[in-house]
Amino acid sequence: MSDVEVAHSGTPVVRRIGFADLRYAFAQGLRDFARAPMFGLVIAGIFVLGGIIIYLQLTVWGSSWMILPLAVGFPLLGPFVVVGLYEVSHQLEDGNRPDWNGVIGRIFRQKDRQIPSIAFIVTFFFGIWFYLAHLVFALFFGLSAMTNISSSYDVLWSQQGVTMLAVGSVVGGALSFVLFSISVVSFPLLVDREIDFVTGMITSFSAVLQNFWVMIIWAGFIGVLTVLAMLPMFLGLLVVLPVLGHATWHLYRRVLEPV
Repeated sequence: MSDVEVAHSGTPVVRRIGFADLRYAFAQGLRDFARAPMFGLVIAGIFVLGGIIIYLQLTVWGSSWMILPLAVGFPLLGPFVVVGLYEVSHQLEDGNRPDWNGVIGRIFRQKDRQIPSIAFIVTFFFGIWFYLAHLVFALFFGLSAMTNISSSYDVLWSQQGVTMLAVGSVVGGALSFVLFSISVVSFPLLVDREIDFVTGMITSFSAVLQNFWVMIIWAGFIGVLTVLAMLPMFLGLLVVLPVLGHATWHLYRRVLEPV
């Protein structure tokens, strides 16, 4: 098994990247998935199964009260699971054949490192978004409308509803930008190097600011691709999630100077 942890003190050096680097990272993500598809399919399958369960609880079982714990659990689980994709990419990068012992071992070792701390930060952001989403809705429609919004969506297409959606999109977009900025580089960085999570988030935010338009395009690309992949009962995520996970590793390699 390869070991990606590298002792390193000091702040990582951010490089300027271009749109060619995005194309390179995505191409490498496709290549890694094609070379070791089973790892990506199994890891992405966890998220697809979770998405299907959430859908069934909303539309079939009527257990909407279960959405909150599932939604909170996903951000906590996600960073650990995606570590497996980084490990697969790193092993392929070193010319090795990925193995499950190495991938699973890498995931479990993160519990004693910095990933739990940043997973908590991600979950905190999701909590803020849940609160603000309810607040925006209540400001436009009051609390009473929340009880029947799931049975009648006509209210959302009224002038007031469209305005509410616009305001909610702006608020959600701002939170999404901050969350993307502190995580896009920090997750692979914390796996790759022995560094604290605060430095990881600062480095990630700095990388986004120094490559603002390139990173904005990357964030938009991720968002559009993910939404499209969710349309056929989340099944497109079986391919999209691992490809994006592998691509994130290769983009991280381009953004930061090697040690």
